[in-house]
This record gives sequence, C-alpha cells and structure tokens, in this order.
Amino acid sequence: MRKSRKIIAGILAGVMMLALAGCGAKQEANAPAGEKNAGKKITVGFSQVGAESEWRTANTESIKSAMKEAGIDLKFSDAQQKQENQIKAIRSFIQQKVDVIAFSPVVETGWDAVLQEAKAAKIPVILTDRAVKLSSGNPEEYYVTFMGSDFVEEGRRAANWLVGFMKKDTEPVNIVELQGTVGSAPAIDRKTGFEEVLKNHANYKIIKSQTGDFTRAKGKEVMEAFLKSAKAENQKIDVLYAHNDDMAIGAIQAIEEAGLKPGKDIIIVSIDGVKGAFEAMIAGKLNATIECSPLLGPQLVEAVKALTEGKTLEKRILTQEGVFPAEVAAKELPNRKY
Repeated sequence: MRKSRKIIAGILAGVMMLALAGCGAKQEANAPAGEKNAGKKITVGFSQVGAESEWRTANTESIKSAMKEAGIDLKFSDAQQKQENQIKAIRSFIQQKVDVIAFSPVVETGWDAVLQEAKAAKIPVILTDRAVKLSSGNPEEYYVTFMGSDFVEEGRRAANWLVGFMKKDTEPVNIVELQGTVGSAPAIDRKTGFEEVLKNHANYKIIKSQTGDFTRAKGKEVMEAFLKSAKAENQKIDVLYAHNDDMAIGAIQAIEEAGLKPGKDIIIVSIDGVKGAFEAMIAGKLNATIECSPLLGPQLVEAVKALTEGKTLEKRILTQEGVFPAEVAAKELPNRKY
C-alpha cells in the first residue's frame, strides 16, 4: 500500500512539474518584445545613399559612431548613389534576419517590392533623411517611422531669406537653380518649397534649372554651362539657389573662373549648413545656408532601441534646424560639428 502511495505521489509531482513548465513557456511566448530581447545584441542593417557630399559623410559618421557607442551590431552598405545597390543590400539584410532595417533612399519611387519583402519577414523599417512613395497603397504601412528634415520647409526658408535680403518688389530677379539628384525627395521638395514662396513675388524668376547631383564637381560643371548660356542669350544671373552646399561650393569656383565675384555679382543661397559653407560665407563668397542636420545617429539608435523594447514610434520625427546668413558665419563656425 505504501509502495502504491509513493508511486501516485511521484506521478502527481511529475504532472505538476510539467504544468509549471508549460505555464512558464506560455509566459515566455507572450512576454513583451523588450523582455524576449533582453541580453540579445541588436543587429541593424543600414543602407546609405553614398558619399556624395560633406553632409552625407557627416551623416554616415554620426550613424556609425552612435551605433558603436550603443553596442549595436551595424551592417553598413554604401549604395554609391544607385538604387539597385540599395535594394540588393536590403534583401541581404532580410536574409540575414537583422532586427531592424534602416535606409536613406536614393530616389522616392521603386521600393514597393523590397518593402513588401521586409514586411513579410516582419522586420521593421526606418527611413532616415529621405521619404519614399509607392505605386499603390500607403507607404506608411511599410515603415515604422521617417526621421529627418522637412525639405519643403527648407526650400521655403531659402526663398524667404532671399526675398528679405534682396528687398526688390518690382525689379526683375533672375535665378538659376542647381537641383539635387533627379527623383530624390530633397530635390523634389526643396524645389517645391522655394517655388511656393516665389509665387507671391512675380519679379523673381528661375530662368535655368538643372541637376548637379548633389556633388561639387557637377555643381561646377552645370554652373559653367549656366554662365555660358546666359552670356550667349544676353541674360544677367542675379541669384544662384543650390539644393546643397557642395554644389554651391563647386559653382563658386565656376563663377570665379568666369571673372565674377560670388556673393556679390551673384547672390548665393544653399542648403545643408556644412563647415565648407560657413568658410565660404566668411570669405564673402556665399550669402546664406539653410541648415539640414546630418547628425541623425543618436535619434536612430533611440528609435532602434524603442522598437526592440516593443514600443511604438511616431510616424514622423523632425530635426530642429535654423537659417544662417553670412553675418553670423564667423561666430557660428566653431560650433559646427560637420
């Protein structure tokens, strides 16, 4: 009899242990993302546009250093300004089962398939610096947040500064425009914002507009063509509006080689706020730069950590930026980090 009781007691103890084990497994499965990922090293796949400018170099450095400091395993890919390279990199990140994918898209469109693949793999996607558009459906369904600047507002700020600086209500003001990479969000939006303001100032006209692909070399090349064309057509160029500082700096060289004084004979306003622009303003060759901060690394790290902790992010995270005319350049230069 005692032997039977011992056998029954043993069976009951075994059943209780199995029940407790099952309960523990259920709690683990339903645990918040942060608890499940506790102690696990986070892996992020990041695809960068390229290294076309001072701004982009600073952006890359900010992301790499912030990830390293946070102890995050960063898989970095330089797309060299080619969309096909970015798509290939993102698919590689999916295959490697990274925790988060982040990228700054070369152009706005053409991302439908790869974003759908990331969503199917249940890997959250963060857009940095630039937005995307899909051929159908809502793009917000395929990314958790978009962090960066308001490019349309940057264009507005450039135009508002120009109108206030020129103080001309009736006299014609001829503007040439160096656009960014064709099809990219900053190129589209910075043009939109600039033109939006000029609609209220009929005497301000963009007489020539062409892409300089966000590079100094191309900015110089296109500005040379603008100057030759204007001379042949007996047109006066009053203003250069460049979608980034690097193109403006390249254009400054072309203006000087043509025997003109940049910043005086041709007023120049550009966007980004890199050190090179402040140096050009101090030299009297650039009149204003509109800030677009590349230091997104810490923000990106915060977003990645929040996601792995199971938190929901705001769909739009804006960076705080300002307008810097030439008169504040000398004072501000020592404060610039890029």
